[in-house]
Amino acid sequence: MSEYVLTAGAWLGAWAWDDVVPELRAAGHGVHPLTLSGLAEKRGVLAGQQTHVQDIVGEIERRDLRDVVLVGHSYAGIPAGQAAERIGDRLARVVFVDSNVPADGESFVSAWPDGRAMVEAAIAANEGFWPVPDADEFASQGLSPGQIARITADGSPHPGATLTEPAVLARPLGELPATYIKCLLDWPEPSPDVAELLKSERWQLVTMDTGHWPMFSQPRELARILLAAAGPGD
Repeated sequence: MSEYVLTAGAWLGAWAWDDVVPELRAAGHGVHPLTLSGLAEKRGVLAGQQTHVQDIVGEIERRDLRDVVLVGHSYAGIPAGQAAERIGDRLARVVFVDSNVPADGESFVSAWPDGRAMVEAAIAANEGFWPVPDADEFASQGLSPGQIARITADGSPHPGATLTEPAVLARPLGELPATYIKCLLDWPEPSPDVAELLKSERWQLVTMDTGHWPMFSQPRELARILLAAAGPGD
């Protein structure tokens, strides 16, 4: 049995995995969707990027989880990637779902050379938070109108410091056992930093013919890929 720890990207909480969790549990695995500090039911909690790393590490250690498949979607790939190296032999695999990946000394906005000023300006104009986008931003991503409405209604402004603080890695990310899920409607090719990591024999690429939020648009297919990522015998 594997233990899945699920972390969603900007604006989202544990609720984002509601349609994925039953599929994983039906296969006999432990499943732990996690809301990161400052979001959803944890709104109001001050958070930087290292707070989110510790959210993940603390949850795994508190529950004494082993054979962990650690899943990070979108922004959450950055704290999940850092947490993956910090939990040592508790980790079975880290899965990045159409996500950013951490680079030592770099932040989430570092990877957005054309959008960094826009994100930082939005944070500055919204009391230190990145506001949930309008529904138009979620168009052409394989989402139904109801799914878009749920994201925009239930999403939380995202703590800005988590996006601007640098990641801290002790060793190359390519040394971790990893699966990268690329959602083709979002962009057909992995980013250059991910493409470089995929040269590692420990990294695997899987594609999905959907948009950037597959836990909503294709939850069963995403669950199938996550189950496969656990490996034979799990």
